[in-house]
Amino acid sequence: MAIEPIKYPPGKHLLKIISQLLNSKQGPTAIRYSIYLIVLVILFNVFNVFNSFVGRDFISSIEQKNQKGFYQYAFLYAIVFLISAGIGSIYRFIEERLGIVWREQLTWRLTNSYLNGKTYHSILNQKGIENPDQRISDDVKSFTTTTLSFILLFLGGLFSAISFAGVLWSINPTLFLVAVLYATIGTISTIFLGKELIRLNYNQLDLEANYRSDLLHIKQHAESIAVTHRELRMIVRLKSKLKKLVTNFKKLISVNLSLSLFTNSYNYFIQIIPMLIIAPSYMRGEIEFGVITQAGLAFTTLLNAFSLIVTQFQSISAFTAVVKRLHTLDTAMVNYEKTNQKKEETNYKSNEIIFENYSIYSGDKSKFIIDHLDLTIKTRERWLVTAIDEETKLSFFRSLAGISHHEEGIILKPSRDEILFLPEQPYLPPGRLRNVIVPAFLGNSVSDQQVMKELKNHNIDMLVKRLGGLSALKEWDDELSLAEKFKISTIRIELAKPKFVVIDRPTSSVGKFEISKILKKFHNLGITCIVIAKGEETALEFDYHLNFSHFGKWKVNTLNPFLKEV
Repeated sequence: MAIEPIKYPPGKHLLKIISQLLNSKQGPTAIRYSIYLIVLVILFNVFNVFNSFVGRDFISSIEQKNQKGFYQYAFLYAIVFLISAGIGSIYRFIEERLGIVWREQLTWRLTNSYLNGKTYHSILNQKGIENPDQRISDDVKSFTTTTLSFILLFLGGLFSAISFAGVLWSINPTLFLVAVLYATIGTISTIFLGKELIRLNYNQLDLEANYRSDLLHIKQHAESIAVTHRELRMIVRLKSKLKKLVTNFKKLISVNLSLSLFTNSYNYFIQIIPMLIIAPSYMRGEIEFGVITQAGLAFTTLLNAFSLIVTQFQSISAFTAVVKRLHTLDTAMVNYEKTNQKKEETNYKSNEIIFENYSIYSGDKSKFIIDHLDLTIKTRERWLVTAIDEETKLSFFRSLAGISHHEEGIILKPSRDEILFLPEQPYLPPGRLRNVIVPAFLGNSVSDQQVMKELKNHNIDMLVKRLGGLSALKEWDDELSLAEKFKISTIRIELAKPKFVVIDRPTSSVGKFEISKILKKFHNLGITCIVIAKGEETALEFDYHLNFSHFGKWKVNTLNPFLKEV
């Protein structure tokens, strides 16, 4: 199912993200740190203004050969510098603390949305939201730190403009007007020269992530690539992606060159403009020499406040690309969550699984894989499912799991906690062995003795000693054999006691005797079993047999003579 991102401007999305931080449990801490930073910005600017007057008098005392004034203002200079250094250090510390608070809140919110309701599966490889893992980790880090920097730069610039506008106007009104005009021309020119940077930076982030993703793929499938001699294919693929990455980066460098030529020239002229305007007044004896240095400091500070777009445009363009990537991912996940929640509420049935006129068709709609299935599976029943091909079996399994594509009709089924799945290739997440076996909602209500008893019933209790006990922390998907993973998965299901369990081709993992033993245990626990067969399965363990034949046609046979026909 394709997911259309919610359409609203990234700027509005930025405000939404900030609002979510303030309303989260980290909100009070974030507000407290923000207040501290605003107070420090104000103090820093107050001391900067004071410093400009101290510097003016200090330079004038040198010009006038006033030894007493020289030492007096030098001492004041030192005091102001020490206080400013202290304020700057505390400011940086609080900025970083606020940054990590925000990063924690945003990273966890996106991670939670990513894992909620199979969102991670539904948005997989969708155009426009590639590499969600990189967006959640790297982009969130870049977003939070850069957003804070820009907000604080803006606040600092605002207070600097307010503080030094009066100073500059009192020295020379013409110099103030020149600063405003110069900054306006510079800002317009910078936007014109660098407008392509946003698109190029956005593409560069994705191209870098795609290249890194392929390198990770090689690491994860190293053995398979080595056995099948697929190195040449991977070389060709990586070379193609690297070429695209380099081509885009060359364009990025070219735009940066033009922008750098302008911004460097812009910054150099800032140093001489106040001298050209103020120096004649000094030569006419209208002002002291120290006023020239004060005017230079005030002009530079005011112009920097007005020229944030000029001085920070390259960073802003990269930041805008990051905001857009997070905006696209976040809105797609929110949209899917809403759609999925509505679908689950509509398709909820507490004690039965019901297919109503349900069909699955191929991607090009040329054929039916499952053709208009109408079926009800009730609690405590045992169903055997067979099909003419593996594609149909896998499609039926995916439809029950809610991850099917190209489907029509309705499936009514219990909540996700009441129907568990055991795929052909069982998956065990990394972590402590006990946590892998015992469902999280049971917590400590299941003792280690109970866990060991179940392991012994499945003849795998010895692996606990081999692996270092129930507290052993390992990558279980790589550590255990297919049969061991299957048995541990069945123990987890026994402890969870869902209403339904769907098992996909279990003979790939264990023998028929072991399957028979597991199915009897499930039946005694009142768990409805739906087994998708790999090959010939004994019919004695089941009540009903669902068989899919050519073109998705299906038929149900009653295997238990004491039950009525479906």
